[in-house]
Amino acid sequence: MDMESSPKHNVEEMKSAEIIAKEVSPKHNVEEIEEKKEEEMKSVDIEELSRKPVVEIEDMMEDNEDEEMESIDIHEEEGDKIVTMDEIMSVDSDDDDSESSAESNNETTKAREESVDDRSGISHHSSSDTNSSTSSAWTEKAAAIKNFVRVKSEVAVHTLIRRLSGKLSVDNAAHGTRDDEVKSVDSPKTEGKSMWNPLSYLKMMQNDDDSVDREEDVALEPVVMKGRIILYTRLGCEECRECRLFFHEKRLRYVEINIDIYPSRKLELEKISGGDVVPKVFFNEELVGSFKELKVLEESGELQEKIKHMIEEAPPREAPLPPFSGEDDASSKGPVDELALIVLKMKPCVVKDRFYKMRRFKNCFLGSEAVDFLSADQSLERDGAVEVARKLASQLFFQHVLEENLFEDGNHLYRFLDDDPVVSSQCHNIPRGIIDLKPRPIVEIASRLRLVYRAILEAYTSPDGKHVDYRSIHGSEEFARYLRIIQELHRVELEDMQREEKLAFFINLYNMMAIHSILVWGHPAGTFDRTKMFMDFKYVIGGNTYSLSSIQNGILRGNQRPMFNPMKPFGAKDKRSKVALPYAEPLTHFALVCGTRSGPPLRCFTPGDIDKELMEAARDFLRCGGLIVDLNDKFAYINQIFHWYGVDFGNSEVEVLKHASTFLEPQFSEALLDCLVDTQFKLVYQKYDWRLNN
Repeated sequence: MDMESSPKHNVEEMKSAEIIAKEVSPKHNVEEIEEKKEEEMKSVDIEELSRKPVVEIEDMMEDNEDEEMESIDIHEEEGDKIVTMDEIMSVDSDDDDSESSAESNNETTKAREESVDDRSGISHHSSSDTNSSTSSAWTEKAAAIKNFVRVKSEVAVHTLIRRLSGKLSVDNAAHGTRDDEVKSVDSPKTEGKSMWNPLSYLKMMQNDDDSVDREEDVALEPVVMKGRIILYTRLGCEECRECRLFFHEKRLRYVEINIDIYPSRKLELEKISGGDVVPKVFFNEELVGSFKELKVLEESGELQEKIKHMIEEAPPREAPLPPFSGEDDASSKGPVDELALIVLKMKPCVVKDRFYKMRRFKNCFLGSEAVDFLSADQSLERDGAVEVARKLASQLFFQHVLEENLFEDGNHLYRFLDDDPVVSSQCHNIPRGIIDLKPRPIVEIASRLRLVYRAILEAYTSPDGKHVDYRSIHGSEEFARYLRIIQELHRVELEDMQREEKLAFFINLYNMMAIHSILVWGHPAGTFDRTKMFMDFKYVIGGNTYSLSSIQNGILRGNQRPMFNPMKPFGAKDKRSKVALPYAEPLTHFALVCGTRSGPPLRCFTPGDIDKELMEAARDFLRCGGLIVDLNDKFAYINQIFHWYGVDFGNSEVEVLKHASTFLEPQFSEALLDCLVDTQFKLVYQKYDWRLNN
């Protein structure tokens, strides 16, 4: 019988790993191994095996291979000490979770099967060439161990990253398990990928929501309609807010046209309704009226008929149209900056990668090249070209790569603002690069920003400001206008701003930046993601980059050290230190909102009444759960903000309580101050709720 087709020969090729290990060891005799092998093979019923289905035979082979692989012995040459694979598995299982070990065992079993298949092809040569068999066996064992270590390392890295990001603790709390009892998740590695990148998993976690939140989202899905509801509003109108709440309760999608944001629509409203009184509601082309008319229709039952008609009928041509992109927006209008036009022509001619002081700088140019270009393009003498280049630098179009000088004709390297690696990679208000309009005064930009911010708050937040409709903000024309406004901040002058203007501008900008970061990156799931949000999400303002942390700790806190950070945001030579307030403003902590449920409610601040509005924000925050006092038990339960930024409120817990008591009701404030004089209060900080305030 031919050896290749013999079933007996096929079974011989499945020689166990234990026999191979014995062949490698010099203590065993080759003849004894051959005799043992023949006795084992006699017990196999070849005819019965040949009659079994192929799938059943393969299952039997895999079972035999698993049993044989458990008995692999690794011989140490120095001490003749034997370490089994089972011992390795037991040691590793102490460090990892039980489910992670199960996952790694499955991966290791596959690696074993591959190595056993490879060994089966060379096992029949062992009796004739012992040295070749020895080297092959050790190579196969090394490959199996390598695969095993790779899988275990993958699971360990995965678990570590989840712990750092805080996701593991969230999952454990949801399932009622402790960290030391947690079961590992399946490996994110998928077929077709040679290596798993844990950073991709972190990015994937950013948009994870709780199951409860998903169920609520499904329950609040709006009614699908072919028609269109138009709601005309204006800022500060209480009846307009009632109309919004009415439509939300009915789950009716509507398009809001704020006549303060779109002044041209005020004339349209006067034409079709006979006046500019708001709110005004249109169902397609039909004028329904104000909020009172809506309530009358609901009570009479006619509202359901109209909604049914809106579901089935599309709006005709005469129906009011939604606002189009850029309508009544001053961001796209204004005088053209001639210097910006020069820069747009200059960039393609001089920018490239260069070496300077033993370092490589990308996308930069020499000062002499800039002078050469300006001399040829503007028909200037060299001295005149140098003056133009210095004017470009003073207007923040470019700066020295190491900030050594303003501009000099020579071999110094300079870089355009939008070519800076930090600006181009981390700043989210410079998507179009350098704009060709002249920069407007910061006071004008802040006023327009405040107008859009108020419109977003009134249209897409709850009446108390504690909950935000992020989904509706993302596709709104108001948010698109906000994105166009912040592009005008590239080259503005900030140093001349007054204290009140600076406070209002940076508080409002901080809150909108936080909303912008959540819409772009998703809600941070853990400590790692929150740090990334506060430190890496930036805007370029006045030629410098600002993150959420630098605005809060550098500008509003007078360049104070952030929590858990030994360094101040701005160094001694940092240009941004000139913009920082001279001292910390502790009341800003009750105005800054980073998208969490334990934070204060959103509100818009104006320069004229900024101190009064900050006092109101602090009072409302502390009276609505920020500070809970039990005078009988001498117990105070206070928000975590007072712990993180305690240095802004006082040097001790007593001083913190005294500072907070000034915002309570008068009778409680006096009683608390009397107790602080005679007795010692027990101060407990509330657990901060990092969940999204959606």
